[in-house]
Amino acid sequence: MYVRPHELFKRFLNGFKAQPAASVVHSLATPPKLGDFIDALDPELSLDWSSKDFQGLPSLREKVVLRTGTDSECTIDNVLITAGTAEANFLTISQLVQPGDEIIVDVPGWPQPLVLGEAIGAEVRRLNRNEDRAWRFDIDELAELVSEKTKLIFLCNPNNPTGQVITEQELLKVIALAEKVGAYVLCDEVYAGLEWSGESIPRVANLYDKGISTGSVSKVLGLQGLRTGWLICRNKNLVFDAMVLREDTSEIMNIMGEAIADIALADDYYLTAIKQALDAGRHNLQLVDNFIQSHSALDWHLPPAGLIGFCHLNLDIDSVEFADLLMQEPWSTFVMPGTAYDYPDHLRLGFGGSAGAGVADGLQRMHQFLETL
Repeated sequence: MYVRPHELFKRFLNGFKAQPAASVVHSLATPPKLGDFIDALDPELSLDWSSKDFQGLPSLREKVVLRTGTDSECTIDNVLITAGTAEANFLTISQLVQPGDEIIVDVPGWPQPLVLGEAIGAEVRRLNRNEDRAWRFDIDELAELVSEKTKLIFLCNPNNPTGQVITEQELLKVIALAEKVGAYVLCDEVYAGLEWSGESIPRVANLYDKGISTGSVSKVLGLQGLRTGWLICRNKNLVFDAMVLREDTSEIMNIMGEAIADIALADDYYLTAIKQALDAGRHNLQLVDNFIQSHSALDWHLPPAGLIGFCHLNLDIDSVEFADLLMQEPWSTFVMPGTAYDYPDHLRLGFGGSAGAGVADGLQRMHQFLETL
């Protein structure tokens, strides 16, 4: 199958190639250094883990079910370690959805399932999130989209790019619709742990035997470079099928990634790291919110979770022209236009990193730019 590059990926490629002086796109916690883990790594660690377990390091899978709160319904046998959340999503979609099937995807949302569904030859049905309802979707609209041909409902929870969360009551309604036609429900939960209310999102793997929770250490812990994530599903056949496809694609047995992730999810590291991520995220979110409130050209619904938000642009120019002009001197600042999600009158703003990560600098440059319009 041919997978076309989606606009978000192309924009990131061009943005980072330009080497701007500032950006408001960062979407993960402050990345730690390798040295932070050196003392905890075993120098005698074998780089051949084929004798351990093809589903991933058992101690890591045990920590995954504990950290995700799925240990009440799942065990390590329900977990497959993958090359990040993206691979977990890819393996699931590729094994469940065939040409002519239907896949339902929330939009705006992570574009991966849209391009994969299209490449497979499936019918991709878009479940629109409503900005007037703070980016919630209508369960009745979902009911109209579900049919006997629906194989998978894909949802971002917390949502990328709006930060909106799906409540347990809402998710149970989604599951009820899926059950009627035997469909799976996949929730990309990569931003779970960064809920600003302090109330954790419901995990679909806990609520539905065909629920698939995917996630990683990338966003919350800033460990994107490890390429270490997971999928969790009570249906062990799905876990096995995903492992089979992984064997014929990445064949990932990321020894160092799994070893470091195992350390990062242990209490000694995790509890401090998650507090730092939450403190920095709240600080940067407040900076962005104050900025938006003080500029009539912008408005948004404050994201309830995650390190990105979706901002409406109240100008005569669209978000592409806005982003391209802002990238030029003297502002030299990278922002993500909403066209990356097929919303030309929006901007995706990221506020990840530490409290001193440069969000304030990027916002100040954007302020100076807005003064010229």
